[in-house]
Amino acid sequence: MAEHVLILGTGCAGLTAAIYAARAGLTPLVLEGAQPGGQLTTTSEVENFPGFVHGVDGSELISNMKAQAERFGTRFAFDRIERVDFSGPVKKLVGGEATYEAQAVIIATGASPRFMGIPGEKQYYGGNGVTTCATCDGAFYRDVPVAVVGGGDSACEEALFLTRFASKVYLVHRRDKFRASEIMVQRVKSHPKIELALNCTPQEIVGGADGKVHSLRVKNAAGAVQDLPCKCVFIAIGHIPNSQAFTPALEVDENGYFVAGDNTVSTRVPGVFVAGDCADHVYRQAITAAGMGCRAAIEAERWLAEHA
Repeated sequence: MAEHVLILGTGCAGLTAAIYAARAGLTPLVLEGAQPGGQLTTTSEVENFPGFVHGVDGSELISNMKAQAERFGTRFAFDRIERVDFSGPVKKLVGGEATYEAQAVIIATGASPRFMGIPGEKQYYGGNGVTTCATCDGAFYRDVPVAVVGGGDSACEEALFLTRFASKVYLVHRRDKFRASEIMVQRVKSHPKIELALNCTPQEIVGGADGKVHSLRVKNAAGAVQDLPCKCVFIAIGHIPNSQAFTPALEVDENGYFVAGDNTVSTRVPGVFVAGDCADHVYRQAITAAGMGCRAAIEAERWLAEHA
């Protein structure tokens, strides 16, 4: 028998959708993918999620949301969808463990940050001095030097944002020109706290005896190696939305993000909805993902009331 609602992903978007769908009596089934809990589980402390005056551990927040969803009747299973067939009234999704059928589907599979693939990157990722989100973690690095790696608008925006906290921001880019818009380039060039490290390729993230990042080692075009002293390296070279299994059934943009309708969560396939970082390349915050999950669940409930 087909599920009323099948939800893919257990980050803030998927779990919020599960809470709303379960409270609506839809008894959703949620599939946990390759990284249960999503990117938030790699964050040691979340200080900007409403309701937690002193912050909350990322894994704890996800665990609480999952328990809340279970309280209302949500069921969970471990699987990863490999391909889909959305051509009929019942949606069919093939996973590594089973094939699933559902009247409505909410895809909240998130996005994976792009990494540089250099020594120290994975070792210090998640609370030890390597992160992919300045908005999430910038406030933890007050009055210390930090480094941002990237050359697009996102890297420039993160560098400018970090000047509110850090004593100095190195903006490291492997080329001599930025991909960012000219206005963003001029802003970073004119900011007294930002030091540009152009034509520099990151070689290694170096830590100390305390298990924390101490510097970013870079090599310039002439082959000279230099250590930039910093307490955190913010990687801003983009994200990869986890949308591959759903194309060409669903439309994606040039970067692989799902294209949604006017309400930001509906796709071109009736009864299929998207939420969170797989569809949002602008904000990428826990609270905005949760908001999209709420919208997706409400839209799915309304769609089922009219069509199921």
